[in-house]
Amino acid sequence: MTQIKSSRQYGRLAIGFGLAATCIYFVMINITLQYIETLTGLIPFDMRPGGYSLEQANALLDALGAEGNRYYLTHQIPLDLIYPALMAITLISILKWLAAKHVARMLTNIGVWLSLGAAVADYLENAGIVMMILNWPEPQTYLVHAASTASIAKAGLTTLAVLSVIIGLIVWGYTKTLVWLKPISSAR
Repeated sequence: MTQIKSSRQYGRLAIGFGLAATCIYFVMINITLQYIETLTGLIPFDMRPGGYSLEQANALLDALGAEGNRYYLTHQIPLDLIYPALMAITLISILKWLAAKHVARMLTNIGVWLSLGAAVADYLENAGIVMMILNWPEPQTYLVHAASTASIAKAGLTTLAVLSVIIGLIVWGYTKTLVWLKPISSAR
């Protein structure tokens, strides 16, 4: 009974936080990041999974200018302070739901750590972006390198965390299908 209750609880958490994360992501992609890209003609820092060089960072910061940098700090960054936690909680809730459904503990535990790592990397990326903007027009090379490294780490860890959820859902679906098919094959 407790296992069923915790399974449902994790399922509800995953749905609730997932909807909230999706809403925030939708606003960032379609409003704040779109505005930054339209204003500059360049891809925002948050959307560069392969990182960026000092020259690319300077080009974006210069294209943003004082108004664009202020917009980044007052519109994009506040949303991106909420999103990583929501995304991590969503993924972790799904993984805990899968664990309650007897999907391999090792897979779900690794997925939880990857989700936490992705959130930490996203927050480090945000801190780097804020520091680059605050140091504009002369951001320090080490700040750009650190923020770029965090962007790459965020992209990699997020991909792996989502992949662990997908693998867990496939394993769960496969075992559910086998259980469902077993009575059919036993009846023969």
